[in-house]
Amino acid sequence: MNNTAKKIKKPAIVIMKRELNSYFSSPIAYIVTGLFLIITGVLFFTTFFLQNRASLRNMFSLMPIVLSFFIPALTMRLYSEEKRSGSIETLYTLPVTEFDAVCGKFLAALVSSAVMVAPTMLYLIGILPFGLPEPGPVFGGYLGTVFLCAAFSAIGVFASSVTKNQIIAFFTAFIICIVLTMISEFLIFLPGPIVEFLSYISANEHFTSISRGIIDTRDLVYFVSLTAFFFSLTVICQQNERK
Repeated sequence: MNNTAKKIKKPAIVIMKRELNSYFSSPIAYIVTGLFLIITGVLFFTTFFLQNRASLRNMFSLMPIVLSFFIPALTMRLYSEEKRSGSIETLYTLPVTEFDAVCGKFLAALVSSAVMVAPTMLYLIGILPFGLPEPGPVFGGYLGTVFLCAAFSAIGVFASSVTKNQIIAFFTAFIICIVLTMISEFLIFLPGPIVEFLSYISANEHFTSISRGIIDTRDLVYFVSLTAFFFSLTVICQQNERK
């Protein structure tokens, strides 16, 4: 890696490490993760004990709704707290671009969400003596979850960047995420051309496809595009705000 690439990447990594250290040194990290594991655990073990199936399908089927709540909780403070305290001004007096700052905060949100989701893999170990889940849906479910976390993290960082109030940031991100998740539930009432468009922008539709073990590049492109859109929007908003 050349020196230019190192100079570009280093500020973002420093910001990411600072955000992760701040997050995991507070009780909120463990409260959010604990609540997430309780909810996903109930979804998983309900399938296992009541339906007698060694499967993560029930957990993955509701993952977009669950993450619509928990990822905004992870991201709501990333910009809002700094804007409220005024420390954002100090950040931008350093040799850091808006892209560096957004990249660092986005990576911190993505790592935090991955750490929150990772313990759910232990559920698999617990049921191995009773049956082996189908590997395709398990791999697809976790792959889809990673892409979903990335998209929702970008939305959360954007929501946090437009307000000083963490509660407003949370509800802004939650509303965007839950609309993208639930919009497919209303397709039956709409005309054909609109259904086709809304099906494409539905995060739940794309996630469901991947979680079945069907890896379609159109689904991956959707999540990459959604992540890039809100990431770019955050950078543009911060550049305009800094002028």
